[in-house]
Amino acid sequence: MKKLLFGALMLSLMAACNNDSINNQNENPADEPATTAGLAQRGCASEEIRQEALKKSPELQQRFSALETNTEKFANDLKVGKVLADGTVEIPVIVNVVYKTTAENVSDARIAEQIAVLNADYSGTNSDASKIPTEFQSASSGDTKVKFRLVNTIRKSTTKTSWSTNDDMKKASKGGIDATNPTNYLNIWIVGKMTSQGRTILGYATFPESAGLWNDGVVIGAPYFGKTGASSPFNLGRTATHEVGHYLNLRHIWGDANCGNDLVSDTPTQTTANYGKPSYPLYNTCSGVQRSVMFMNYMDYVDDAAMFMFSSGQKTRMQSVVASSGARSGLRVY
Repeated sequence: MKKLLFGALMLSLMAACNNDSINNQNENPADEPATTAGLAQRGCASEEIRQEALKKSPELQQRFSALETNTEKFANDLKVGKVLADGTVEIPVIVNVVYKTTAENVSDARIAEQIAVLNADYSGTNSDASKIPTEFQSASSGDTKVKFRLVNTIRKSTTKTSWSTNDDMKKASKGGIDATNPTNYLNIWIVGKMTSQGRTILGYATFPESAGLWNDGVVIGAPYFGKTGASSPFNLGRTATHEVGHYLNLRHIWGDANCGNDLVSDTPTQTTANYGKPSYPLYNTCSGVQRSVMFMNYMDYVDDAAMFMFSSGQKTRMQSVVASSGARSGLRVY
């Protein structure tokens, strides 16, 4: 088990990644449709997004340091009863739809569907929570006390056929939509096709050290947003669940390194990301210790249908950033 150590985070900082892509593999598991030419897999497309931002900005570095110091303090205070852990925070959401085609102009119904998925996943009321193995039920977060409420949807047509991770969709001057008060609202941008380094991107997010900055928020490709009309195997709304996890300071469960550290004590150390629909139990060996891994965690890279839980330690990290002393405390005031 991993310990919440700020020093460990600093050592592994530049390995962090908050970007998801699709990789086409030659092998096709039996549970995939026979008509599928290649197996679409969730994967890390551009690890340098957070790394480069931190390298370029001393202010972001300071924010990052303060964020993790406060996170550790919050967790310690929680243990000794200094924090009221049952206060629910409802996050107001602005959805910005930048579209070229009718398919990219996702409907109001589909947006409402995605908000419902977020609320179910973050409250632990998702129907597939019943699939959590007995081994991990005691570590399950249950209700994270984070909820979401759609406040407004903004739409804008564009002639662009593809976007990248350079944040142009967040700039009106580049054909995108400027964020609505990112200190007080979670901005989600929906765009059509996104690519990075020749790969198709599902989505990406900013971490809490970017709270309130012009580019703060989550971006998701239209084919992976919501459920109705979304592309299998990413058609259960879990791309948003995963990316909002980054927005609330969750790292990938494998710590973006071989047997890495996600700074959460109750997520078993694992060698790397998992893909597709693994069968439980799945064992990894790190530091000579074999353990069953929590591949069904929302912060792994399995298909939507194979992820259905957060851990209690992840809940604590999320609560720490939306608390009145947290980096995203502005979401409490809108």
